[in-house]
Amino acid sequence: MKRRSSLAIVAAGAMLALSACGGGGDSEPAATAEGGVPLVKEGKLTTCTHLSYQPFQFEKDGEVVGFDVDIVDAVAKKLGVEQEIINTSFETITSGAEFNQNKCDVAAAATTIQPKREEAADFSEPYFDANQAILTTADKTAKDEKALKGFKIAAQAGTTGLDYATEHFKDSEVITYEDLPLSLEALKTGQVDAVINDNGVLYNYNTENEGFAVGFDIKTDEHYGISMKKGNSKMKKAVDDTLAEIKENGEYDKIYKKWFGDAPK
Repeated sequence: MKRRSSLAIVAAGAMLALSACGGGGDSEPAATAEGGVPLVKEGKLTTCTHLSYQPFQFEKDGEVVGFDVDIVDAVAKKLGVEQEIINTSFETITSGAEFNQNKCDVAAAATTIQPKREEAADFSEPYFDANQAILTTADKTAKDEKALKGFKIAAQAGTTGLDYATEHFKDSEVITYEDLPLSLEALKTGQVDAVINDNGVLYNYNTENEGFAVGFDIKTDEHYGISMKKGNSKMKKAVDDTLAEIKENGEYDKIYKKWFGDAPK
C-alpha cells in the first residue's frame, strides 16, 4: 500500500488554543479502522513524531521517511488506512498531551519505554534496542566518561540522554537543547565539546559527516516502543500484532537493513 506523505507542523500556540477549547480524552473517536480500532481522522493513522531524528524519522525531498515511519506504515496497512505524520514537541509526546487532546493515534519517535512515560501513555511491545553514545569532533575525542571532565555536553530536552548526563557527568557542564539538530549544530560550531544521545542516531550522523567521532557507547539497555493513548487497548493490540507479524515474515529485517545497513543481530 502506498503511503501518502503528509506532514503537519504543529505550532505551540495552536496546541494551546486547541487545549483551551476542550476536546479532551473522553470524547468519542472521530472514526474507526478495521477491527473497530479508534482513529482521530477518517482513513488515516495519525502519527506524532519529533523531527529530525535520522534515521528514525526525518525529511528527505519533502517527504518524512525513516525506520519508524516504515514500521508504522506496516500498522497502517494492517488497519487499511494511510499514515499521516504530525511533527510536534517530543515532550508533549512523552507527557501524553497529544493523545489526551486527540491529536494523534500513535507516536513513533524513537521513544524509550520508561515507567514514568508509561504513566502518561500506553506502549507497544519493544521494537528496537538502543544505548546512549557520545559524539565529539575528531580533534577532541573522549574514550570514556572520565575523559569528559571539563567538557560542555549537549543533551536533548526530555530524553534519557539528558537524564543520564545530569546524573553521571558531574564534572561536565550539561547544556539542554530542544532537539537533536540543535545539539549537533552546537557541536559543529564549537559551542559544546560533545553530544549525548541514542547511539543509532549518533552513529548515523558520524557515518554521513566528516570531522566527527563516536567516542564510546554507554550501556543503558533501552527499548523503543510505539505509544498511544492510555486505555486504547484496540490500538495497542493492532500495533503489537503488526510488530509480531513483520518480525515473523521477515519484513522487519528488511526495514532494519534498509536504514541500518545490516539485519538486526
